[in-house]
Amino acid sequence: MVFAYVPKIRIMKNLLAAAALAALFTISACKKNEKSGIASATEISRPEPFRVDSVAINDSVKIADSLTVQYSARLLVFPSLQDKTLLDSIYFDRKGLEDFSKKGIQSYLEKGKDDYFNKIRKESKDYLSDIDFGQKWYLDTAMRLKSRTNDFMHIQYTWGSYEGGAHSNYGFFERVFDLKNNKKLELKDITTMPVSSLQALLIKNIDKISSGSTDNNGQINNSEMLLVDVIPATDNFYFDDKNLYFHYSPYEIAAFAAGDITIPVSWQELDKTLTPAFRERMKFK
Repeated sequence: MVFAYVPKIRIMKNLLAAAALAALFTISACKKNEKSGIASATEISRPEPFRVDSVAINDSVKIADSLTVQYSARLLVFPSLQDKTLLDSIYFDRKGLEDFSKKGIQSYLEKGKDDYFNKIRKESKDYLSDIDFGQKWYLDTAMRLKSRTNDFMHIQYTWGSYEGGAHSNYGFFERVFDLKNNKKLELKDITTMPVSSLQALLIKNIDKISSGSTDNNGQINNSEMLLVDVIPATDNFYFDDKNLYFHYSPYEIAAFAAGDITIPVSWQELDKTLTPAFRERMKFK
């Protein structure tokens, strides 16, 4: 049997050449992936940055010589939010809204405007003759992003309207959303305080923030205009680094003259009842 002798130098050269060729193929494949738009695993898993946009509509129509009606609405758009359950919760007051894109929301508002104008045309036929001076009726709704911190997003929803009568009407909805867990934040996610104890704090603190009603000495007198004996712990709450706030619309707990009322409850008053998860998210010691 004859064995061929191959010098070591030649073997080393062949190995180096093979390694260089492999590296060349790797670099070429990476460049090809870059050109074709193929992202790496790290790039694919990177979350999309939070973005917010808005859509607004404002229009009016003359129903009769004595009546003009205006419709205005402004909704927020969240291109970076994809969870449908979360989006359904964010647009809780927009029945029938399924397309949460900017175009979809624009179409929804246009339809809402047309429906509102048609409703007023139909309902006003019976009493237009009783309107003996020019009136301007309106419906105004809006969403406002108030804060976003620690993956909590606070949105305030407002509405105002006038369709005849002694005065216009308005109200508020406050909603806080947990963007980490894709859900609306509930009171039980914040505190385990019994309802009766929380209601006692609401009565105690009702005069801490002015709603516009004061006595001759400048003292806040929200409590003197109450229509209820017990103030419910409403779902209309939000918070900052100092307090948990409960917001009540006109007529909800007090006379219309009191306006909307906001009652603060400090974190110190809730301290021992705060849930561990909320305390950690808010970085409370």
